[in-house]
Amino acid sequence: MSKLFKPEQISIRDHPEITERIIQAKIAEDPSIIGLGDLILKDMERMQPRAGRLDLLFQDPETYRRYEVEIQLGKTDESHVIRTIEYWEIERKRYPQYDHCAVIIAEDITSRFLNVISLFNGFIPLVAIQMKAFKFGDDIGLVFTKVLDEMPLGFVDEDEEREVQQTSTNRDFWIKRASNETVLLADKFLEIINETEECYQFIYTKSNVRISQNGQLVPFIRLRIRKRNHFVLVLLTTKSENIDSLIENNDLDDMGYNVKLSRYRIRISNEDLLTKRDVLKELFLMAKKQYSE
Repeated sequence: MSKLFKPEQISIRDHPEITERIIQAKIAEDPSIIGLGDLILKDMERMQPRAGRLDLLFQDPETYRRYEVEIQLGKTDESHVIRTIEYWEIERKRYPQYDHCAVIIAEDITSRFLNVISLFNGFIPLVAIQMKAFKFGDDIGLVFTKVLDEMPLGFVDEDEEREVQQTSTNRDFWIKRASNETVLLADKFLEIINETEECYQFIYTKSNVRISQNGQLVPFIRLRIRKRNHFVLVLLTTKSENIDSLIENNDLDDMGYNVKLSRYRIRISNEDLLTKRDVLKELFLMAKKQYSE
């Protein structure tokens, strides 16, 4: 029978053998331990013009998003926060073709600095990760916990609802702009998601087709109807391994995840609506759950 016990927490900063360089190398060896996904290492100790060295630079192999990571043993301080943002800004300007995110890793992210860091969130894509070390006999285990995530952009607010009202149109508008064929495809999709709760309706706007439930705008989904053969299903939610797997395993036509706008884009054909009804329902429910978390 397994024995439960409380591990001994130790200070990395005060440990005589563990250095920041050792921690840096461990994260570089296995970036997944910091909880930001299956990243690849682009560089270590990356020289910054007139600004020192960036500890670690990672990149997401699918979205190509880059993460500028700074590590600090002990408590966060002003210089650590400023340096992290400065390196993020340098890399963002140097390589504007990529999306960038600043990452602070520290042993102790105090409530004071958590409050300061949170002021930047929403303006600067910033993630704070707290690093703890525990002793197990002669071994030391590292635990990384995300204590501040990027603040997702609000998808629905009074301005957006006002915009929907100001640009509202009707079904005939989309039949003329796209085609009757693709509007009927959208109708089939509405039938599918109504099998989950049977209370969804279309709201037609001049830019896309929205969905409402009991008179309330559903924030995480919209349809972009094309002229022929398909429409684009847009799901506004954070990137999820579960959603990625569902799309890939069922051979849906993925148009790529937009990191900056936090949205999936999937091309839906008539064949998808005929043969993948259960998959589309599951995708809808999964995106709904993911958005609400």
